[in-house]
Amino acid sequence: MRTTVRIDDELLRKLKEQARKEATSLNRLLDRTLRAGMRATPKPSSRRPRYRERTHAMGSPRITLDKALALAAALEDEEIVRKVLGRK
Repeated sequence: MRTTVRIDDELLRKLKEQARKEATSLNRLLDRTLRAGMRATPKPSSRRPRYRERTHAMGSPRITLDKALALAAALEDEEIVRKVLGRK
């Protein structure tokens, strides 16, 4: 299979030099090197420890959240009025 890979210039020079010394093609050297690297890389563990979020008691809400959107709209209206009055 053909693919395009970007290799550092210095590394490519060393690979070509190594291929010349071994009288092999750059492709074969790259295949062999990549396979060796893949064998040497440890496989990731399939079982990760579960992440647990710690909870903290925050007490009762100070306002009822049943009408949170209405409260947000009222606060926004107050801010708009404050800005308009501040311009005069």
